[in-house]
Amino acid sequence: MKEKIRIASGQGFWGDLIDAPFTQVSEGQIDYLVMDYLAEVTMSILQKQKNKNPKFGYARDIPELMQRILPICKAKNIKVITNGGGVNPEACAEAVLDVAKNLDINDLKVAIVVGDNIKDRIDEIIASGCELNNMETGESVISVKDNLLSANVYFGAMPIVEALRKGADIVITGRTTDTGLTLAPMIYEFGWDEKDYNLMSAGTIAGHILECGGQASGGNFLGNWQSVPDLANIGFPIAEAFPNGEVIITKHETLGGKVSFETVAEQLVYEIGDPKKYITPDCVADFTSIKLEEVAPNRVKVFGITGTHATDTYKVSCSYASGFSSVGTLTYSYPQALTKAKAADKILRARLEKLNLKFDEIRTEFVGYNACHGPLAEEIDEDKINEIVLRVAVRGSEYESIERFGKEIAPLILTGPPSVTGFAGGRPKPSEVVAYWPALIPKNLVQPKVKLFF
Repeated sequence: MKEKIRIASGQGFWGDLIDAPFTQVSEGQIDYLVMDYLAEVTMSILQKQKNKNPKFGYARDIPELMQRILPICKAKNIKVITNGGGVNPEACAEAVLDVAKNLDINDLKVAIVVGDNIKDRIDEIIASGCELNNMETGESVISVKDNLLSANVYFGAMPIVEALRKGADIVITGRTTDTGLTLAPMIYEFGWDEKDYNLMSAGTIAGHILECGGQASGGNFLGNWQSVPDLANIGFPIAEAFPNGEVIITKHETLGGKVSFETVAEQLVYEIGDPKKYITPDCVADFTSIKLEEVAPNRVKVFGITGTHATDTYKVSCSYASGFSSVGTLTYSYPQALTKAKAADKILRARLEKLNLKFDEIRTEFVGYNACHGPLAEEIDEDKINEIVLRVAVRGSEYESIERFGKEIAPLILTGPPSVTGFAGGRPKPSEVVAYWPALIPKNLVQPKVKLFF
């Protein structure tokens, strides 16, 4: 058993800092690089791509990234774990192996985890008595079944552990929990019992700290953000994990950013519900048990964590087509920029009503005044404002109404208030609205599978 392992965060979402994985493997010693690419809406995007091309459906940044990091990972014996396989882990694995072949790396073992994609099994699952009821409304998925774009089960750490035990150098999964990517190497390296829920919770919380990339090392920091050094070269967080469940969050010394009590604490409360019941497929972690101690500059100890047994269900992330939307913007300048923008909004709404267009929702924001805080925005002195951006969005099920809305923005330039600019890129076009459907499924209805590629 190793005395400790270093697990480095490489991506917090698909589209995160491209160079982060490279700097993590090249600027210091780590044992694992974990990369989280998947948000809820990402699965529907990837499914659409796969529908158009069966070789797509995964984060296609990965092969290019592997071209850069595989030689370093092989030289330093760094294992890579990512959920960037999306809805097509097989194609992702084949693409990585092609890269390895081009680099004359012939002994690479790539494992994939599949079984999370249940879109083609919806009728079977409903027939079994599970209607994938919406966790927020209780409504049966039958009501949106014909419009489903994707349906994926959140697996946890154990399939990844199985892949590591089979000798995988790289593990590529579909919809796996963000936290499971970090927990898995701890279970594997330290021989943790999956029923030791305190240890499972410790690894889960470490994963929660790493899952958003640079957000735990000074990025998007709500505290004294100006004290964070060299954000241009931010170092993503690294978890130094120990067999007893204690973890030290740190970063490479050569890189910018900041790991402190405050940055780690802020990340801990990001995107959690009941802090005593942080539910994952591996355990239910108690965030109120967490203790933090800043033991040195850029080194925060995380310890004292407890948790309880896992639930008998997995979470399912479904997405479905829910009509169309369109957004139009115009910029009004000083003087009376806000007054002009409000007048233009009133004129636009009157014209839309006269056309008898049908929308489920019309929403207006005045960027520079209330786009962030809405009705909580304080009144402003127009004499001190240089410009206001009028942003109007519509949503509805009738494509024709959404399309016609887009034709009513440009006319405001010559038939509305003066001093307007900012219309570029042509008329706003309708785009499909993808809605989210969270549900639960009994664990006995789905089974993860691990496949090894050479």
